[in-house]
Amino acid sequence: MIRPALPYLLVAVLAGLGVYGILARRHAVLVLVGVELLLGAAGLLLVTVGQTAGVVDAPVLTLFLITIAAAEVVIALAIMLALFRARGHVDLHADLGVDEG
Repeated sequence: MIRPALPYLLVAVLAGLGVYGILARRHAVLVLVGVELLLGAAGLLLVTVGQTAGVVDAPVLTLFLITIAAAEVVIALAIMLALFRARGHVDLHADLGVDEG
């Protein structure tokens, strides 16, 4: 049996850094890193709860979460590559430069 205080603390730190990375960053790759930190925190939380509470389905859910995270990274990087090719940058707060008229 593991002591849950340290993994829960690490989950809180990872989740906090992930939320900060999503809300405070302008660069699309750094926002993606924040999302991945949140997914890593969720995976660690599932593993910790599975070990401490004896939840049988926690490893299966963790593998599912890892699979979803890998698919999300591939799709997000493809979108960012298309965005970079179209705009020349991946700044999410920049002007689109679309003419209205």
